[in-house]
Amino acid sequence: MSAKLIDGKQTARESNARVAAAVAGLKASHGIVPGLTVVLVGEDPASKVYVASKEREAKAAGMNSTAHRLPATATQDEVLALVRRLNADASVHGILVQLPLPRQVDAQAVIEALDPDKDVDGFHTINTGRLWGQGGGLVPCTPQGSMLLLRQAVERPAGAHAVVVGRSMIVGKPVAALLLAADCTVTVAHSKSRDLPGICRGADILIAAVGRPEMIRGGWVKPGAVVIDVGINRTAEGKLVGDVAFAEAAQVAGAITPVPGGVGPMTIACLLRNTVIAACRQHGKPVPAL
Repeated sequence: MSAKLIDGKQTARESNARVAAAVAGLKASHGIVPGLTVVLVGEDPASKVYVASKEREAKAAGMNSTAHRLPATATQDEVLALVRRLNADASVHGILVQLPLPRQVDAQAVIEALDPDKDVDGFHTINTGRLWGQGGGLVPCTPQGSMLLLRQAVERPAGAHAVVVGRSMIVGKPVAALLLAADCTVTVAHSKSRDLPGICRGADILIAAVGRPEMIRGGWVKPGAVVIDVGINRTAEGKLVGDVAFAEAAQVAGAITPVPGGVGPMTIACLLRNTVIAACRQHGKPVPAL
């Protein structure tokens, strides 16, 4: 392996330490305790694990952390009623609705019902508009974490050609907006792009968020490129792999994130960052360095 390994676990620990210091400062100076609430509908095993991790990390940072669990039979009206109650609760600064939702609940309708200033996932249309406009909104966590990891390898990405493989509203499109804001030249590609290997080989920065295990091979990577692998896929053998064939790509890339241990830990770290930012803005206080 010749590539530098970009350590998401260590970067997340450092971010969480800054968040904990900021939370302690808000308590001491202003009596503000950032509050994060997660809404979980149903019994999806992966979602239950994620929610438990989010609660644990939020409490470790000194935040108030709660979870509202609704049965899989909950109606859309019941979920919306809960969201409205949380919007009105001044002790709740961040609301996260854990996806996926059961079939009978319209996820987009629930997201749009959130107070955008409490939407710590950054999925509300207003936050999307702020991201593509002049900023000031809450930024989706996984794209935000990807950018923090990128800057571990490239301090000044301005002028670099960044290729994003994937066009989802959760990762692909928002990370493209963040790369543009960092003055990169951005190409958004996807599984149906013509000559996808050739497009990838032109990238100084390659962000893989296509959701297909090891789709991006080592021969697709430009020598010395920075590779950020957002994918988390489980193989038939039960192994966790990314969207990039890691062993191949690591022989070519200049720096690369592993799976697991890369972007994944940064998603929760950025959720905590967003909760602190939301709490400060709602109380009219300056946002500390995070």
